[in-house]
This record gives sequence, structure tokens and C-alpha cells, in this order.
Amino acid sequence: MANNIPKSNSWFVLSRQATSARLRLFCFPYSGSNAALFHAWQDGLPSSIQVYPVQLPGHGTRIAESPFTQLAPLVQATANALLPYLDKPFALFGHSLGALLTFELARYLRRTHHITPVCLIVSGHGAPYIPDRNLPIHDLPDAEFIAKLRALKGTPSQVLDNPELLEIILPVLRADFAMCETYRYEPVAPLECPIAAFGGLSDAYVSHVELEGWREQTTAPFAIRMFPGDHFFINTARASVLRMVAQELDLALKHNEAEKKVYASGYSMANTAEHIVP
Repeated sequence: MANNIPKSNSWFVLSRQATSARLRLFCFPYSGSNAALFHAWQDGLPSSIQVYPVQLPGHGTRIAESPFTQLAPLVQATANALLPYLDKPFALFGHSLGALLTFELARYLRRTHHITPVCLIVSGHGAPYIPDRNLPIHDLPDAEFIAKLRALKGTPSQVLDNPELLEIILPVLRADFAMCETYRYEPVAPLECPIAAFGGLSDAYVSHVELEGWREQTTAPFAIRMFPGDHFFINTARASVLRMVAQELDLALKHNEAEKKVYASGYSMANTAEHIVP
């Protein structure tokens, strides 16, 4: 198993190595974003956590590659990339599209490799079985698609107003939205790891009820953490988000150790918590 990320590995963009880390946190960005979203996270988390910002094909430093347009093949490719680095406790964090990807990744790893993260943090996305309230936009004409992107406020206006940049980024955004909008949930047994659902108090696209639905996807402890801000609260409330990420991972590691001790008795440690983070 690997201890360090070779420079030739295009899947991860580490800001620095946390040599004393006992847990690996793989982070997945939202549609149209890339691993740079998590560049500052290593300095904002304890040294016991090594942050692995994941660079998806077609994004960031991999812009020359073709992006995936369906989630299932991306899940399989991502799992293959992660496998050499799952030799110590690991957790998954994803925002919006990234949340959906991490959820299906956790299920895929359990199904095909019998590996489970110590924690799954799903941010800015409702429970996977809840139908999207919004109409599909990935196949709209350019002008209408760009107008929808402006309304979402997740793509900088400097990009949307630059024809040359748009020519590069629009296919990536369409591919990302296609993955979300063509996704179909398949019911299977709940995960056995704790799940924390992060949401924005002013998020017009993900309601509290939709976050609450994640509770059904685990037999372990579940928590909802609400932050000030809209759908992109992970940018505007980053310090609070990082504080809660650290707390959730610490709780998950303790739960993991406790579960090992009581597993034979069949005792369930599942519980639920909710908290609004200042």
C-alpha cells in the first residue's frame, strides 16, 4: 500500500504531506469546480488528518482529459484510483455533485472490496432517493444554460463573461450536471459508517427535509450540521465547516473503535444529532 502520493498521480493534488496523519480525508468538489477548492483545508485541519483533494478527469490540472457524463463509470474509476491509499482509516467528503459521488463510492467500495470509510460527510445535497426539484439543464442551448449558471451563483462572472474560458468550461459543466441529472438511486442496505449532512441555512436548492433524508442511509450515528450561507457555504463559512469536519472525524474514529468493542454483543450505537454552526 502507498504511503505517499507520487508526482505522477493525477487524481490527487496535495498542498503538503501531514506525516503524522492517522486518517485520510478524500475531498470531492461540486460541479465545475476542482481540487483547488480544498487547497487550504490541510492548514485548517488537525495534523492527524491528511487531506486528499480529488482531481476528477476534465477538471483543473486534468482539463485536457474528457470528463465523465455518467456517475457509475466515474465511481468505478475513482475507486480504482483510491484503492492503494485505503490501507489506513479514511473518510469521504463531497459537496453537491461531490456528495452524490462519495455516497455511491462508499457503496461501491463496500460491495466490491468490503471496505467502508469511518465517516461519510455529504454537503450541499439532499438524500439520494429524493427526486431533483429542478428541471434538467445540462442539454439546454448555450445561452439558456449560461443563464441558469448565473442564477446558481457557483461559477464566477469572470468565467461566464469570457467567451474563451466558456469554450473550455461549458463542456465540463454540462458533463457534471448530466451526471447529477441522469443519476438514478438504487435502494440497497444502509451503510454502516456514520453520516454527517452539511447544509446552508439559506440554500434555496437543498432543504432541511432533504438533508434529513440521509438518516435512512446509515445504521450508524447520523448528524445534520447547518451553516450560515447559501448553497456555496463551504466557501463563505469555511472556518466553521473545517471545525465541524474535524469534530465529525474525531467522533467517527471514536465510534469506529467503540463499535469494534461491542460488535459481538450486537448492541447498536446509532444516534442522531443536529446542530446549527455559528
